[in-house]
Amino acid sequence: MYALWLEQQQLRLRHDIPRPPPAADEALIQVRMAGICATDQQLCRGYYPFTGILGHEFVGEIVTPATRAGERVVGEINLGCGTCPLCLQGMSNHCAQRRVLGIKHYSGAFAEYLCLPLTHLHTVPDKVSDEQAVFVEPLAAALEILQQISIQPQQRVLIMGAGKLGQLIAQVLRLSGCDLSVCVRYAQQQTLLERLNIRCLKESDLAPRHWDVIIEATGAENGLLQALECVRPRGCIVLKSTFGGTVEVPLSRLVVDEIRLQGSRCGAFAPALRLLEQGVVQPEMLLSHRLPLQQGEAAFQLAAQKGVGKVVLCP
Repeated sequence: MYALWLEQQQLRLRHDIPRPPPAADEALIQVRMAGICATDQQLCRGYYPFTGILGHEFVGEIVTPATRAGERVVGEINLGCGTCPLCLQGMSNHCAQRRVLGIKHYSGAFAEYLCLPLTHLHTVPDKVSDEQAVFVEPLAAALEILQQISIQPQQRVLIMGAGKLGQLIAQVLRLSGCDLSVCVRYAQQQTLLERLNIRCLKESDLAPRHWDVIIEATGAENGLLQALECVRPRGCIVLKSTFGGTVEVPLSRLVVDEIRLQGSRCGAFAPALRLLEQGVVQPEMLLSHRLPLQQGEAAFQLAAQKGVGKVVLCP
């Protein structure tokens, strides 16, 4: 089958990959659509030494088992060992031995077929299109913020980074009724947000020590330092950026101003699917390009361009 293969930070299209054989507890899934995200791009830059098929945002159709053939599904990406204390406490996302679809020791979705355990699959409602369902994984990550911290209607909330994830976070947080602003760099980002009546600010407009909650989703090394300049004393910074590198942080500022730092990663799929079915979020507006899997290398180059919307591959 065709697949996008990453090895030693080099991405190439291969046509000689065998179709994966599903284990007894797994489904064989034919990929219908898979999205390129910032983590995929960071893996190509060496964020984690992964070798194999990239891709973790997908919607597909079950081939086997026959009892569920034809069912449209999305799949959770973390596969814990199932036996360690973290897994037994329901925190398999943090299992030290976990495998992660298209990221760590597990073949991903930039291929014609993939396998996942049946327990990790969620049926896509008929009302939800493929173009919406392909966003379930990042939408779940956006919803995770509300599971981790309390955001009140009276709070001033700033999202730093108006890329695809930042846009999804904005659509989710506006449902809380908070005083929401998003820091934007590109006209297209502003157009999409203003279509939803979400306030946009330029970096030069940001007031120091002003915001109760800051969501840092810039994907840049200086994002945290910028957030520290803008958060008020006893405020909270939620970190969503993933990149390979280290950041020097003025710890005294965190201590003196009693600032809370909250890391945030994956979230639950079921609430994300409910929001899509109810029509209260519109992630498909972020989709800008559809390319066949065979043009995967060109798709990655396109997705890396500044201001480009979501790029998806359609095997």
